[in-house]
Amino acid sequence: MSEEKVALITAGGSGMGAAAARKLAADGYRVAILSSSGKGEALAKELGGVGVTGSNQSHDDVKRLVDLSMGRWGRIDALVNSAGHGPRAPILDISDEDWHKGMEVYFLSAVRPIRLVAPIMERQGGGAIVNISTAWAFEPSPMFPTSAVFRAGLASFTKIFADSYAAKNIRLNNVLPGWIDSLPATDERRDSVPMGRYGTSEEIAATIAFLLSEGAGYITGQNIRVDGGIARSV
Repeated sequence: MSEEKVALITAGGSGMGAAAARKLAADGYRVAILSSSGKGEALAKELGGVGVTGSNQSHDDVKRLVDLSMGRWGRIDALVNSAGHGPRAPILDISDEDWHKGMEVYFLSAVRPIRLVAPIMERQGGGAIVNISTAWAFEPSPMFPTSAVFRAGLASFTKIFADSYAAKNIRLNNVLPGWIDSLPATDERRDSVPMGRYGTSEEIAATIAFLLSEGAGYITGQNIRVDGGIARSV
């Protein structure tokens, strides 16, 4: 079995997840990609890795990706959790069913892979995880209600995880993208960004790659905004 570094990317068939997979492969990682469209499996083959066509809302599908990676390379050094899009509606028009769907899309889709991968990383002596969240996790917008609510919960999960696993050399951080070029562009959205432009998926991927690197070895439990200045902390 190889001792090369191995990265798993969920919801990695397009957008920021796919850009992260490409960047990590360029940095020398072996990549394993999960996506529901089949694009992730095709991208993984292009990058010399392995892929699974399935959902990050399915424990069995995520476990298939983990088992495939372990069978091929015998280790997992990095995990990137991306996500699709959840329900959107005026806040009191969101049904119980849609709130539960939002939890699946934005919260449990990250918790499931972490639950499977963290014990592997612990046995190896360490690893790093990045969740792709949203710039609106702490300054919620009515445009993205289920995303904002459950990604705020993901931030709390991240803090608790860091408290428990930092001493085991397993780091977990969130990146908080603003308006990114994988989304439809509008002048109104662009004008709301102090930098005056949309960010690129490649810029998000570069941030993810840094957070997974040894250079970020003292960073855990954090929420890193990559939004062109939309949200500013005191």
